[in-house]
Amino acid sequence: MSAVLPTYARADLEFAEGKGARMTTTDGRTFLDFSSGIAVNALGHSHPHLVAAITEQAQKIWHTSNLFRIPDQERLAERLCDATFAEQVFFTNSGAEAVECSLKAARRYHHVTGNPQRYRVLSFEGAFHGRTLATIAAGNQAKHLDGFGPKVDGFDQVGFGDHEALKGAITDETAAIILEPVQGEGGMRAVPPQCLRGLRELCDAHGILLILDEVQCGVGRTGKLFAHEWAGIQPDIMAIAKALGGGFPIGACLMTKDAGQGLVAGTHGTTYGGNPLGMAVGNAVLDVVLEDGFVSGVADKALRLKQMLAGLQDAHPDLIEDVRGLGLMIGVKCRDTITNAAVVSAARDAGLLTVPAGDNTVRLLPPLIITEEEMSEAIGILNTAFTAVRPSAAAE
Repeated sequence: MSAVLPTYARADLEFAEGKGARMTTTDGRTFLDFSSGIAVNALGHSHPHLVAAITEQAQKIWHTSNLFRIPDQERLAERLCDATFAEQVFFTNSGAEAVECSLKAARRYHHVTGNPQRYRVLSFEGAFHGRTLATIAAGNQAKHLDGFGPKVDGFDQVGFGDHEALKGAITDETAAIILEPVQGEGGMRAVPPQCLRGLRELCDAHGILLILDEVQCGVGRTGKLFAHEWAGIQPDIMAIAKALGGGFPIGACLMTKDAGQGLVAGTHGTTYGGNPLGMAVGNAVLDVVLEDGFVSGVADKALRLKQMLAGLQDAHPDLIEDVRGLGLMIGVKCRDTITNAAVVSAARDAGLLTVPAGDNTVRLLPPLIITEEEMSEAIGILNTAFTAVRPSAAAE
């Protein structure tokens, strides 16, 4: 019996190595990886540039704490600011910590600008913002809140896409609106560009901050460096992680100087966040992702994959209700006759790793370096999986 706390329903697979878009188990089986560690391994497994960066840094210095200047941290922050709306960056170890920093920055902003009563944050049904007490309150999903006592105060939620409810929920206590431009756990639901633009206008009209959670959809995943760029808007604060470290645990909270004015020395901190080892990897990831043509290449691949998936839906119209998402963050929504868990299991049995999501959806999150041949292979396996879970097949 494992001594690991049983908080995960794990598949009985043990992986020994990975290269590119493939992973190999300890007993020699090879899988095509369309999970990417839940959108983490954006450059696949064992990317040579990342391996070289972490190896070189590991031979120098791993950790110093933020009591001292960290040159690569300053460099990564500057590169992120140059590529985005941001003017300041706080580094963390995870997406949840990046969201926590975002929430604290929003509350402190109103505190120091003379409106301490503004502390409440609005979120949307289906959201997932992390597993801390504050972030599960923001997500407001019963399965995450159950058994952990009273929900942390300061969070209100409206239905996904319910514009009138959103307008009605804003009060004199509202500090910010937080949302994922593409909901991952919520079923790969993308917020339409016009809605993101409307949210920006609404925040400006009411003097509240717009926080975007791009932990899963950021760093090239949608065919733009960040998903909100499709709408031509800018947030005040943005939480990122996952792909930023390419597999190494890195998160970051990006913000304008105005939005971050409340976070001064002593108001927030971290021990590991932004240490030399992590920053070496983060800079290596940006070396690749910021190359000319890399992100636009993701958009091209995404278009081709969606065309393939449209063919899969045509082959299984009784099983596939919708193909949705943005870029290489794609959801295959199953009809009520089958479960996404059954499809994920059948695909895994046939050699393809995918991820379940809410709304009976199968998440496809291939590494951004995926090839067309690998995408075609994945579609073939998904065809096998859907055929296997067809109710008539199960009855035979």
